[in-house]
Amino acid sequence: MTASKLDQLRAMTTVVADTGDIEAVRRLKPVDCTTNPTLILKAVETPAYAGFVEEAIAWGKRQGGSGAVEAVCDRLAVTFGAELTRIVPGRVSTEVDADLSFDTQASIDKARAIIAAYKERGVGRERILIKLASTWEGVQAARVLQGEGIDCNLTLLFALPQAVAAADAGAFLISPFVGRILDWHVKAGGGPYTAETDPGVVSVKSIYAYYKAFGIKTVVMGASFRNTGEIEALAGCDRLTIGPGLLDELAAATGNLPRRLSPASSPQSGSDFTKRIVLDEKAFRFAMNEDPMATEKLAEGIRGFVKDLRSLRKLVAAKLDEAKAA
Repeated sequence: MTASKLDQLRAMTTVVADTGDIEAVRRLKPVDCTTNPTLILKAVETPAYAGFVEEAIAWGKRQGGSGAVEAVCDRLAVTFGAELTRIVPGRVSTEVDADLSFDTQASIDKARAIIAAYKERGVGRERILIKLASTWEGVQAARVLQGEGIDCNLTLLFALPQAVAAADAGAFLISPFVGRILDWHVKAGGGPYTAETDPGVVSVKSIYAYYKAFGIKTVVMGASFRNTGEIEALAGCDRLTIGPGLLDELAAATGNLPRRLSPASSPQSGSDFTKRIVLDEKAFRFAMNEDPMATEKLAEGIRGFVKDLRSLRKLVAAKLDEAKAA
């Protein structure tokens, strides 16, 4: 019997679940798991996780003070993350607040607090990845944190300059957003695209080739997929983070899944890169400015995560008020 495409993918790529749904993670058995404010908000609004919310609200009520809402939101993220570490054998990514995306020191402080909160629950830093937006400030925060032994996941990554800066900072992992790149090009009138010509797929292949050509150890983890064709076109990438719906589709699909990316072949495919790219802050900002897709999608992504973070804080604030009035 032919193995499912998901099983074939797992033989060549580390599969990560892109969800805060704990039951989906139990069922799909990924190696790693990643969450973000949008996923945490969805999970918190689900009755199955009411106990997590009640515990965090009761804790927040005891803390009091003006920072209680933010503290409860942080506690919820760590509560979900700690639970996920009991299910997956690998890493869980936890995101620094998106409204800190342009503040290096605040991002560092928040990351340290997250790691400390996990430690209180008996979860070591080797099980956690700190997610930071791939702004210049986020990259510099990652540089400091990596130096302290706190591994980072540079997210909202849409272009090679971001990947170059992340690698130079020694980031443990990057998450290029395949589907959102496609979205921009389709909206701009491009296409139709095949899985091979999909601009998001092409971007990840280019980043992967650059990294392998120069022996860069930073892990490439494709993210934000719109269909299984994109995933299959990146089979063999270091890691791929995939939502439960697409994981189910791959689990139900049969047929041969050929390897498309491998370290051995990439130096040849990356022959356009004759030397490593050097970017200081001015060069990074100019390169991003030259790429309207990357600039627009990075800004849009930060706004989206901030919107959901504010919605989460609003929900938490209402529940705290209810608890105080009870």
